[in-house]
Amino acid sequence: MKHLLWIALILSALTACKQSANSIEQVSRVNCTSDAQSQVDNSALIQAFQNKKSHLFIEGSGVVKKLLPDDNKGARHQKFLVIISSEQTLLFAHNVDLAPSVPVKVGDTIQFRGEYIYNPKGGVLHWTHRDPQGKTEGGWIKLNDQLYH
Repeated sequence: MKHLLWIALILSALTACKQSANSIEQVSRVNCTSDAQSQVDNSALIQAFQNKKSHLFIEGSGVVKKLLPDDNKGARHQKFLVIISSEQTLLFAHNVDLAPSVPVKVGDTIQFRGEYIYNPKGGVLHWTHRDPQGKTEGGWIKLNDQLYH
């Protein structure tokens, strides 16, 4: 039953995209398509947020909403917010002592893999880098076909 609801939701989103694409410029059509795609890609992340789950390695995609000041206390972390869905924004805490900084700008679309930690604001994603001890696969951030890990 849940599966059928997801399919109906996706079909509705695609239908809405197709209808609006006929009446607005090409850029909007591309944005609408990528919004529908990100909903599909982020289903595990959205479900983790809704169920208040933490410590899950999850892959997804989103659009950078805001760049935040780096956290330089202890291990240094690059911080930014990414829109996951209309209800969820995710805080990224990317360790720049273990991985290169990602040259993200507001409006960039990224793909990612990392450990999700629930909070009521949408959650935090960290471990977006290789595990320095090699115990886990670790994570990554992909921007313009370039992996940062």
